[in-house]
Amino acid sequence: RIVVRNDETKGENFDKIVSIYECSKFTRSNQNTCFNHRPIVEKGEKVKKGQVIADGPSTEMGELALGKNVTVAFMPWDGYNYEDSILVSERLVKDAVYTSVHVEEYEVLARDTKLGKEEITRDIPNVGEEALRNLDESGIIYLGADVNPGDILVGKITPKGETQLSPEEKLLRAIFGEKAGDVKDTSLCVPPGVKGKVIGAKVFIRRGLTKDDRTRLIEDEEIERLEKDRDDDMKIIHNVAREKVESILKGKNIIADLEKTGRVLVKSGVKVKKNLFKSVPISILVNVAVKDAVITEKAQVILESAQKQMKRAKEHFNRLVSRFEKGDDLPPGILKMIKISIAMERVLSVGDKMAGRHGNKGVVSRILRVEDLPYFEDGRPVDMVLNPLGVPSRMNVGQVLEIHLGHAAFGLGQRIDELLSEMKLDQLRQKVTQIFSMTEAQKANSRTDTMVQKIKKMSDDELVDFASFYKKGVHMATPVFDGASEEEIKKLIDIAGFEESGQSVLYDGRTGEAFDKKVTVGTMYM
Repeated sequence: RIVVRNDETKGENFDKIVSIYECSKFTRSNQNTCFNHRPIVEKGEKVKKGQVIADGPSTEMGELALGKNVTVAFMPWDGYNYEDSILVSERLVKDAVYTSVHVEEYEVLARDTKLGKEEITRDIPNVGEEALRNLDESGIIYLGADVNPGDILVGKITPKGETQLSPEEKLLRAIFGEKAGDVKDTSLCVPPGVKGKVIGAKVFIRRGLTKDDRTRLIEDEEIERLEKDRDDDMKIIHNVAREKVESILKGKNIIADLEKTGRVLVKSGVKVKKNLFKSVPISILVNVAVKDAVITEKAQVILESAQKQMKRAKEHFNRLVSRFEKGDDLPPGILKMIKISIAMERVLSVGDKMAGRHGNKGVVSRILRVEDLPYFEDGRPVDMVLNPLGVPSRMNVGQVLEIHLGHAAFGLGQRIDELLSEMKLDQLRQKVTQIFSMTEAQKANSRTDTMVQKIKKMSDDELVDFASFYKKGVHMATPVFDGASEEEIKKLIDIAGFEESGQSVLYDGRTGEAFDKKVTVGTMYM
């Protein structure tokens, strides 16, 4: 969660002094994908209205980020990219570049049947201790347990009517008496094809029924979280009220002691200064007085308003906690409902569909070893091989312009990295300035002008920090109808030190020989 203390509270109003933003952590979406927030602000940082404070599953630093930057070559490869098929490097699988997390939710109900009540328990007939190893005393699986198909998630027994007994059941009856025979195992198990980690367990119990240990534990954790919110809320209200009162009474002398249960916290006659009332509770601080009655009244109005807001925070907390004590409203006949969430990793595999930003979609046909892929003169292999026939007939030339611009962006990053490693700071400043003052269109843009001015004014250390951000490639953004022109892209490719055509000589990973013709290759967003 992110707690924000608002500055703009005029006068005595404490209604909107605190904003608490809850971050969703590994939450299941309605498509079973994983939704996770990552804060991108730091404690003590100033934030303003409309600013992004946390990244979601498809953004990075507040900008839309749905894919990955990978090195792509447009060339046929033994027919494996025929008809929009995609050839993928094993590195992308090994480094989990396209690995995603999916969350599945499974539900089990304990009903009140004609033959008796179903029971959620660890005590299941004919089940060995090995199968029950991940269940707690209440019969519900622990959080963090690794599960495979067939593992028990929630233990459940259901009463059964009189039926013809099998020899094993007759033996069990003879040994254990009636109990073992009159119930059957109806536990919730992991379905076939599902393998992952348990990340959530929710228990809902009908009103009026006794709660088990696991339910109490889940409730205690939730109440602890609410307590933290309440305490932070009250702490910020207290601090803001104290600071306002200290600024109003600054330099004035207090005319009466501030006491708490006989102990003097602030003596009479003391001159008010910053942090004087730091350890004084609001309930005591309300009695503060100075000679000037108008100023005293002003301070008391602020403190009373703060007290009211604190009272509201407590009432809100009590309201939320009382919900847990009441129990849950479940449909008729259902005594208990348990939901278990399992997180699974899905790795990129043959048959998966991939797409770029220009309607260029295809299916993964083969995952190749890194050694077999085409590679550059410096030995760097490509990550993906696409079919060149996917461009002309469909006329989505955007992908060609993108690959050239991506090629230039990556090359510029390499040049910056080289200058950084050799610490040639004058050349580095020159190169970075050249990149940012590139085109006439950009020169008309005041933001770029200020960027160039900033780079010129930077100290050497600041320049190194700034340039380090672009080591893996310079960030590019082009508007839809006012994108980078062909000349601009060529100029960037030239600055990056590549051939103006944007094509490179590639070598066959299997034979080590160069391909007949130069190949269009570069960084693309897939």
